Amino acid sequence: MRCVAERTRNETPSDIVESSMSIETDVAVIAPGVADVDSAEAFRRLSEKHVQSAYRLAWAILGNEGDAQDAVQDSFASAWRQRSTLREVERFDAWFGRILLNRCRDRLRQRARYPRFASDDIEAALPDHSQETLDRDELYREISRLDPDQRIVVILRFWKGLAVDDIAERLGVPAGTVKSRLSRSVARLRAALEDTR
Repeated sequence: MRCVAERTRNETPSDIVESSMSIETDVAVIAPGVADVDSAEAFRRLSEKHVQSAYRLAWAILGNEGDAQDAVQDSFASAWRQRSTLREVERFDAWFGRILLNRCRDRLRQRARYPRFASDDIEAALPDHSQETLDRDELYREISRLDPDQRIVVILRFWKGLAVDDIAERLGVPAGTVKSRLSRSVARLRAALEDTR
């Protein structure tokens, strides 16, 4: 298998353009009404391209490997069923991102209803004795205590690095709602971390 640098060096500009266009082609092919075999294969290719980033985001929100895997799997299944709602090919990331965030939010809410079944890998991790690691663990612990909507906006803003307008689009809420959730979340985190010191 060639390394990425070698592959990029040997690719011609037309290869790169073809590669970037393949996502748009795959998204166009998954639309209902296209032959099932072509549609399923295109969807499989799209899934493979997005599964790693989807898993990383789900794990950051849920803090649990099993829950993250389940959320990603549920999201791809849901995306397949809802493929007719994808109107703009270039918006696939935002469209799928919204589905994934909804699955993560559902899991967080389920944990709140049934706390004895909740499993938090962050709290269970063995602590490293350096101060930096302890501070980071405490921050993750406090983030895991936020309500689902606050936790999601904090992860999208500070971990994923999305702008407020992008978060609002993915969540389907006004930008002002995102700003207020961020403000309340940051204030709560700051207060909690100051109390532990």
